[in-house]
Amino acid sequence: MNLAKELSALGHEVKVVYPELREQHYDGFESRIIKFQDGTQSVADLPFNFPCFTSHPRSNNTYYALSNDQMKAYVDLFVQVAKEEVESFKPDLIHAQHLWITPYAAAQTGVPYIVTAHGTDLKGFVKDERYHPYAIEGAKKAKKIITISKQVHSEVKELYGVPESQCELIMNGYDENLFMVKPELDVSAVLRSFNIDTTSKHIVSFAGKLTHFKGIDVLLKAAKHYEREIGDIMTLIAGNGELYDELTRLKRELGLNNVHFLGHVNQKQLVDLYNIADVSTVPSRTEPFGLVAIEALACGTPVVGTNQGGLPDFITESVGRLVPVEDDLSLADAITQEILHSDKDTRAKACAAYALESFSWKHSIKAVEALYKTLV
Repeated sequence: MNLAKELSALGHEVKVVYPELREQHYDGFESRIIKFQDGTQSVADLPFNFPCFTSHPRSNNTYYALSNDQMKAYVDLFVQVAKEEVESFKPDLIHAQHLWITPYAAAQTGVPYIVTAHGTDLKGFVKDERYHPYAIEGAKKAKKIITISKQVHSEVKELYGVPESQCELIMNGYDENLFMVKPELDVSAVLRSFNIDTTSKHIVSFAGKLTHFKGIDVLLKAAKHYEREIGDIMTLIAGNGELYDELTRLKRELGLNNVHFLGHVNQKQLVDLYNIADVSTVPSRTEPFGLVAIEALACGTPVVGTNQGGLPDFITESVGRLVPVEDDLSLADAITQEILHSDKDTRAKACAAYALESFSWKHSIKAVEALYKTLV
């Protein structure tokens, strides 16, 4: 959506094909829905909910849970729609998202295309070999593959057997018109909007899916340590997923009375969450890029993340800290150091300036547009 908006603002004609349950309206660009079924609609293009690599607020279905017949129907429909849109919209170029089914569909149209590898697609590639023929053909025939971090860049070449010359490293961007410092925010009012009637001197935030690779269990174990060290501190966890029950049970077992699970939050709420937090955390076991970290930095919030994946590409000592994976003691210590930092105002300004200068959509879109022009 952000890519389409920015390209449209630059004067390009854009159409997005997207899977959903109900049609959405977007200003600035055309769109076409591939409609899936969650049991509430009378009409759908496919009689099952849209599959994902992990859980989604509107679907618990995954690619790996699809039967062979469902998988074939999914692939065939994407190919059909891609051909129909090429015939009617007549694009110069197709930009497919994920090294999965969409680049395979693009390959069947004869129109030149590029693909962005986001990282979860690479996990899917390792997990389910049924998709290999589609993913490999989609990768091999792409004019360029955009990778979002050094780790993803390396894994794409290794898993799909594509040469270095076919890959282009362009890091993700964030929406600078949304994610920004909001000094006027009332912390108590924001907490009440999350149905929390108490407040704390210090706040730690997390945003992401409640799934194993995100490492929320490590954060909860770290909270046990930093609550004892600091005392008046609250941890807010935004997101939902298949581990919700397991994580809330772990919270009870650890005796964490000041950890709050907020469930799914919208982007405006996410901006408020980052702004009221003293530090944001990305305790992932693996993280292909970590856009949530960039968004937090844009709101003036330093980030403590794990030293792997895409996070070391941009988290520096001036805006945060990196810790080993699965190390709750190091995570707790880094969070405590950020909470007790001697000059938090200067650090917050450095975080916001760094994000805006290096990772705004306006910055990223220039690289994407330049790549388009070399291929058309």
